[in-house]
Amino acid sequence: MRKLVLALISATILAGAAQAATVYPLDRATILAGSPFDFKVEFKSVIKPEDVKITVNGQDYKAVLGKDVQFVAEEKNKDKVLGSAVLIRGLTIPKAGDYKVEVSAGSESKSVTWNVFATGATPKAKNIIFLLGDGMSVAHRTAARIMSKGMTEGKANGRLNMDDLDHMAFIGTSATDAVATDSANTMSAYMTGHKTAVNAIGVYADRTPDSLDDPKVETFAEAIRRQTKKSVGIVTGAEVEDATPAAVVSHTRKRADKAEIVEMLYAVKPDVLLGGGSAYFLPQSTAGSKRKDDKDYIKLFKEAGYRLATDKNELNAASGDGKLLGLFHTGNMDVTLDRDFLKKGTVDKFPNQPGLVAMMKAALGEVSKNPEGFFLMVEGASIDKMSHPLDWDRAVFETIEFDQAIGVAREFAKTHPDTLIVATADHTHGVSIIGTVDDDKPGTEMREKVGTYAEAGFPNYEDKDGDGFPDRIDVSRRLFLGATNGPDHYETFRPKLDGPFVPAVQNEKKEYVANEAYKDVPGAVFVQGNLPRSADSGVHAVDDVVLQSTGPGSEGFKGYLEESDVYKVLADTFALGADKP
Repeated sequence: MRKLVLALISATILAGAAQAATVYPLDRATILAGSPFDFKVEFKSVIKPEDVKITVNGQDYKAVLGKDVQFVAEEKNKDKVLGSAVLIRGLTIPKAGDYKVEVSAGSESKSVTWNVFATGATPKAKNIIFLLGDGMSVAHRTAARIMSKGMTEGKANGRLNMDDLDHMAFIGTSATDAVATDSANTMSAYMTGHKTAVNAIGVYADRTPDSLDDPKVETFAEAIRRQTKKSVGIVTGAEVEDATPAAVVSHTRKRADKAEIVEMLYAVKPDVLLGGGSAYFLPQSTAGSKRKDDKDYIKLFKEAGYRLATDKNELNAASGDGKLLGLFHTGNMDVTLDRDFLKKGTVDKFPNQPGLVAMMKAALGEVSKNPEGFFLMVEGASIDKMSHPLDWDRAVFETIEFDQAIGVAREFAKTHPDTLIVATADHTHGVSIIGTVDDDKPGTEMREKVGTYAEAGFPNYEDKDGDGFPDRIDVSRRLFLGATNGPDHYETFRPKLDGPFVPAVQNEKKEYVANEAYKDVPGAVFVQGNLPRSADSGVHAVDDVVLQSTGPGSEGFKGYLEESDVYKVLADTFALGADKP
């Protein structure tokens, strides 16, 4: 037995003697034929350039890739030497197939295989409308259907627009560095076909401290610009520099590089760009600016031929030649419940904000003028932004609004059948519908008013004005949604009519504790959190998201797909990987 143990120890030591270099793109990467990407190898030690050996499918790499590497003797993080590296920027592989890349230098080695894929030669659709409900989970959809359509004797009284999109797939969302995920790397996978790390957009996250020098991969908008004359549109209720809209065009290791993302938006110049986030467009001399330079990107966009809209009236009057910039808030736009019903949040400062449906109609009106077609990305951003603070009523209203935007897409497709519609989410939240809360139940304890199983009955929301939203959110018997995770907080069992829920606040130790502003709400109960005390809100879940689609190309969505696989279907729909002369 002792000899066996010694043998195992010796084998472990020998196995650890050879270090593994890191190669980008990673193993099993899927790469669109002809699409530019950066190739990088990171060695864990300082090596000599003559010691580096790289082969592709057994041949010297230069014979296959057609470019020579740039050698970096030492990569550093402050004063710490990280090792040597080699790099090729803007590499393309025009021929489809599997490419086995083997790298070695001294005791370090690594082997990865890339799948370079082509597409059909003929586009399947002229237009793509890609709708993303940020953080949208199954419970959000179910609650939106019940709250907006009603339910009688166990059957929904109506269907959501997304319910009738006829092709479906479950989508895996995990990042390259963690099973959990965020909106940056998830949307980046949709828009590049490459999975990446949490917080990264359009790049593989390397080890250097500079967030803007990481190995890039081409985005879908860049591929469209490179190969077609189609229009590109971006619509969001968040800042236009936020992770999801940014991923359509951007390249950064750090999604917080919002000033730089504006520069990338300007470089690609989407034909339509609508949302919040004007603070990053304004020069630092302007009050409210969040830039650290004197660049005025509103001026630059206008000089490039864009019409500017800053509120609902200007948006309605902005019809023109297809170039439209709409910035309706310095930050994220107010959510539907506050904007249109309660007049809370920052509505007093920005009183005439358009909703997602109005923005989408305006965007469609512009990009559809292009006879070559278009790609339009529409984000229901605040499903996520209201789910983080466990404000489920606001999150469900956002889901209803998002579904109405899907309805706009479906109406457009009736007269433009050459349009692919995709409706999906980037990640989920830990939320489920448990039953109802019934104010008419006897007693003062709100938790005793929670109905489960047969005691749940049905909620009594009404939509007498027919706008698709319940006339009141604070009805006497309402849905009860519960979170699987969160910080310490007080559950009030009621909609938050004074403004979005703030479940936790920092104490003197910089720990997040239950916000005592809700402590004295009649019937409120303390809920022990299950996240670290550094967490101020709920977090994303790892569950698969549901994608639904209709139109030409939608047959590619079925079964289980990774988010990076979705890109392949989008690229095939526009024939972006066809062998072109």
